[in-house]
Amino acid sequence: MAKAKTQYVCQNCGYISPRYLGKCPNCGAWNQFIEEQVEPKATSLRTNGLRQQVTHPERLQDVSIEEEPRVKTQLNELNRVLGGGVVPGSLVLIGGDPGIGKSTLLLQVSGQLQDIGGKVLYVSGEESANQIKMRANRLHVSGNNLYLFPETDMEQIKKAIDEVNPDYLVIDSIQTMNEPELNSAIGSVSQVRAITGELMRIAKAKQITTFIVGHVTKDGAIAGPKILEHMVDTVLYFEGDMHHTYRILRSVKNRFGSTNEIGIFEMRYDGLQEVANPSEIFLEERLAGATGSAVVVSMEGTRPILVEIQALITPTLFGNAKRTSTGLDHNRVSVIMAVLEKRANLMLQNQDAYLKATGGVRLDEPAIDLAMAVAIASSYRNIEIPPTDCFIGEIGLTGEIRRVNRIEQRVAEAAKLGFKRVFIPKHNLQGWTPPDNIEVVGVLTLSQALHYVLN
Repeated sequence: MAKAKTQYVCQNCGYISPRYLGKCPNCGAWNQFIEEQVEPKATSLRTNGLRQQVTHPERLQDVSIEEEPRVKTQLNELNRVLGGGVVPGSLVLIGGDPGIGKSTLLLQVSGQLQDIGGKVLYVSGEESANQIKMRANRLHVSGNNLYLFPETDMEQIKKAIDEVNPDYLVIDSIQTMNEPELNSAIGSVSQVRAITGELMRIAKAKQITTFIVGHVTKDGAIAGPKILEHMVDTVLYFEGDMHHTYRILRSVKNRFGSTNEIGIFEMRYDGLQEVANPSEIFLEERLAGATGSAVVVSMEGTRPILVEIQALITPTLFGNAKRTSTGLDHNRVSVIMAVLEKRANLMLQNQDAYLKATGGVRLDEPAIDLAMAVAIASSYRNIEIPPTDCFIGEIGLTGEIRRVNRIEQRVAEAAKLGFKRVFIPKHNLQGWTPPDNIEVVGVLTLSQALHYVLN
């Protein structure tokens, strides 16, 4: 018999090498290569009648579009993140830290989908049917159209799909599933890639909406090769602090809607409850009369959210000043402090700086620059910022305040929550009419903004 050939596959990026390597030359990860046997011939994954019909190229104008209505769940926050509801036949990947609530969310959604007439097959490779039943009782989930199937063998799962013929399929989780035709270990790159491809063909051929749970690595990325995220239609990250009850569902890829959309939930004993107005949650514990606190109107997808940014500036006790940030980009904080020192004459090189976005949310957009700078200057000068002021604007390296997008929605959200004055880039004043119940101040430079607020 011919000797079985082996290859070494990087579990981080999927790079294939004929010999073992300590460091992957493609992604730079250490100790990620695992030996796998090379299959003698390619096995077809299009089984159980899933082979698609032969098609031919068509002209663009000859292609007919069939608009299928989205299925709306009872969680409006989830509908928002998905772009308006669940798309029939889509493949959705949900990743998050262990214990963050991924299984709770999907079991809760499964109960809602079967309540509106859908048939759901919940496949779990990590829990028994009794464990899932106990969680379902706690979440008040019941019904005749929700089927539980604790199994990891893909052959058995495909038979169950043919038997139940569900409208919705939940795989919890993809790293525990096993394709028996492959000799590689469960959770390896080959297994994850093959099973995801098979689930994709099932979803598209039978129009079964499929939800996949993916584990995350210690760096916060979904475990397995990056191709896993490229193959699916939608990638959602379930984020949150284990010490807080609030969870954030964030869309990082969506073929059927906006990316970077977020939904806010509160984890309770009986399941996840949506937070209709997250701005009030992020601002409800704001301390009156405190220095180093500024409110920014940030856009998360299509939703404006008001978040408090806190800064604490203290003299350093050592030679090098310390810069610490939570929920904010560390490099952005360093740039803003350099601009403040150069353009606003603040001596910050001998000051330790601690910045935080409250509520466990992470802010990445450029429009938060002005609020960060005002909070830093307020703490440095020990001058309180008026509690009814909020700030919107990007800061350039020369100290100018640059325009931002969606200024109308941002100002309207600030006015709705009772703020009396908002500072925006002066170039954003043209082309729209501000609300009557809020004063809009246009500023050109960082020095001008600090003069209005802190003098």
